[in-house]
Amino acid sequence: MMGKKQKKFLTVAPFECSWPNDLRFREAGRGCVAFDAFAHNDVTVVFREQVGSQHYHYKRDNCPHYTVIIGSHRNKRLKIEVDGKTVVDAAGVGLCCSSAFQSYWISIYDGLISIGKGRYPFQNLCFQWLDSNPNCTVQYIGLSSWDRHVGYRNVNVLPATPNHLSLWKHVDFVEHDFGEDDLEQELEDGIANYESWGLGKFLENWELSDMFFIVGKEERVVPAHKLVLEACGDFCLSSSVEEVVHLPDISYSVLHALLQYIYTGHTQILESDLCSLKSLSLQYKVMSLVRQCEEILERIISNKQLVDSTQLVDIFYPSWLQCSKTFPYGLPIDRERLERFLSTGEYSDLDLYVGVHDFVLRSHKVILGSWSTPFTKMFTNGMRESVSSVVCLKDVPLEAFKIMLEFMYSGELNKEATEGINTLLLQLLLLADEFGVTLLHQECCKILLECLSEDSVCPILQVISSIPSCKLIEETCERIFSMHFDYCTTASIDFVMLDESSFSNILQHTDLTVTSEERVLNAILLWCLQARELYGWEAVNEMMVNSTPEMLFGERLESLNEFLHLVRFPLLSPDLLNKFERSSLCQQIPTFDHLVKEALRFLEFEITDFQGSQRFQHRKSSFKELLYICDGDSNGVLYFAGTSYGKHQWVNPVLSKRVIITASSPISRCTDPKVLVSRNFQGTSVAGPQMEGGRNTSWWLVDIGPDHQLMCNYYTLRQDGSRAFIRHWNLQGSLDGKNWTNLRVHENDQTICKPGQFASWPITGSNALLPFRFFRVLMTGPTTDDTNPWNCCTCFLELYGYFR
Repeated sequence: MMGKKQKKFLTVAPFECSWPNDLRFREAGRGCVAFDAFAHNDVTVVFREQVGSQHYHYKRDNCPHYTVIIGSHRNKRLKIEVDGKTVVDAAGVGLCCSSAFQSYWISIYDGLISIGKGRYPFQNLCFQWLDSNPNCTVQYIGLSSWDRHVGYRNVNVLPATPNHLSLWKHVDFVEHDFGEDDLEQELEDGIANYESWGLGKFLENWELSDMFFIVGKEERVVPAHKLVLEACGDFCLSSSVEEVVHLPDISYSVLHALLQYIYTGHTQILESDLCSLKSLSLQYKVMSLVRQCEEILERIISNKQLVDSTQLVDIFYPSWLQCSKTFPYGLPIDRERLERFLSTGEYSDLDLYVGVHDFVLRSHKVILGSWSTPFTKMFTNGMRESVSSVVCLKDVPLEAFKIMLEFMYSGELNKEATEGINTLLLQLLLLADEFGVTLLHQECCKILLECLSEDSVCPILQVISSIPSCKLIEETCERIFSMHFDYCTTASIDFVMLDESSFSNILQHTDLTVTSEERVLNAILLWCLQARELYGWEAVNEMMVNSTPEMLFGERLESLNEFLHLVRFPLLSPDLLNKFERSSLCQQIPTFDHLVKEALRFLEFEITDFQGSQRFQHRKSSFKELLYICDGDSNGVLYFAGTSYGKHQWVNPVLSKRVIITASSPISRCTDPKVLVSRNFQGTSVAGPQMEGGRNTSWWLVDIGPDHQLMCNYYTLRQDGSRAFIRHWNLQGSLDGKNWTNLRVHENDQTICKPGQFASWPITGSNALLPFRFFRVLMTGPTTDDTNPWNCCTCFLELYGYFR
């Protein structure tokens, strides 16, 4: 028998499994489940293509599935099973805690199973295993047990995106040593945070109350909150005066059970008081409690049992009622009523003056206090806000605060705030952190993780570097910046606003990817100058002629001397190093002069004593420069792939399967992918038309492989033997073959005007610094041939740039 138990959690009996309807990955084979568990051993989570039954057990399952068992073998081991067969049996990893709830997360992404501890998914990775034959159909999640009851709560399913998975590649989480003292403190903090959150702390509490009951013959006084009661039932309370409700015929225990159910979603009552509780619930129209009392009474009667005056009955707010119309905590409170009270100001006891223009928002202290400990302290610490109905929040952004306020009443984020990464979302994250609204903070973090890109990392880093709880996002942003260093330091000057710690972490990141150490130097100089526009070291050198380092770099001069050691000068060309040696930079900055001369000595005398230093080693993630020399040369990426990346004589890379080329039309005698990278001229080579989005188009597409990327800065086409010359087309790049970025747009380009003609074009701007795996030549308008205007008649393609 499974059911809800203390503190709104699900109890799974031995050898059973619960399959809640909402526990399902959005995308088959990819997702993450986060949960709290209370168990002596064997916290068991099953992943299947279809839902199992209550009496399902993974040992008897003949269908494909994954099973993760935390605390197997009497809480000694972690096990992972595939279709009932053990594939992982590791000692001492991610064990259970029988004295308190403990937080876990399990992620599956195309067979990569990752298990971690803690309240925040994708942090504190404990174990990881990759299935060589992944089951990409698993979608439904079952919460199971072995030979003892297991309690689950706060179960959430969220997507596992490549952004999430990339974290594991740069955080050293191979194996964690959780000290017992630290673990106990973490659990105690987690339980304390859980207990302090929600309406339960205001149950029969005089803090923020605006009414009270006088109950029973003893006339016991019980405080309550009008807003909470009216959002749950119909108590007929006035919104303007303090209310006193007399209940002389109701015992305190019955009223307490009703209020406890409303404020916490759970209560206990003696069987002998069930009828009285039902009557009181019916009087105030708390209908979910009425139905539960009726069901329990019917069950007692059907079992032909006598009502036991000493037997306590547990009553929980039904899980099947916890839909979008209920309060976020799983309470019997109508969310639509709460939202109406917010919009009308009914039962309001607080006027919030927000922003510089003192915009007034009418609200309710009990709601703000239930979400936010800072607000609770503000309203109850005996200071001015405790007795006043007015609170001024001058330095708070109005629109972001309104969205946070709406979230507190609905438990859902406004769509405006979730449309990618914008200023509003970042303001909302800061507010959630400032006021301790944990769930809102987590929602903002999820959106940020899913929407991170090389264009957004700088503004995000500027905001979150001061928020300790956003360390995961900060590390991810630093890694993305490092991997797209050229782009992030060229597309915008925003990076000079990063704090010293973030910029230092980027410069020292193991995934730092650059096309030249000169770009690293330029970025350091710009950051230390706090430049307002982009320029190179030559411009800084000219500034030095009529100035001093102290005047130019100011308080960042000390940082400059430290950061210069992160430039790998020995990897620069001797010609450039000689220019440096004659420059004002060398003459006025001793550190610069020392590093340049050290690099020249290394190159001239081939000194080997320095080779232990990173400054004298190529970066692991560096690109190979493949520069355009002339039309039809042998310097391009596709030719390089044909030599197995410089290892042997050239072979057509399509035949050797180093690259894959596809066309908009099926393969035929006139549409042959291998022709496009051949070294021989082909008289007829056509990519025929197809309809995309209701429009005609034609294209050739090149996939350089899953392990390779190219920053394309030049490309070459060759016309076949026909006179169908292209005039309107785009060269595009993509990482996934689905989402495309225009690298160069051609409108009425009349460069190609002869059969068999070569033509080449540069790729300029910041997009030339973005690495892509897929490239395509996409026709956007007809050719010069009226007979077949949408045939892309190209017999040769080559790409150039920085390749890895």
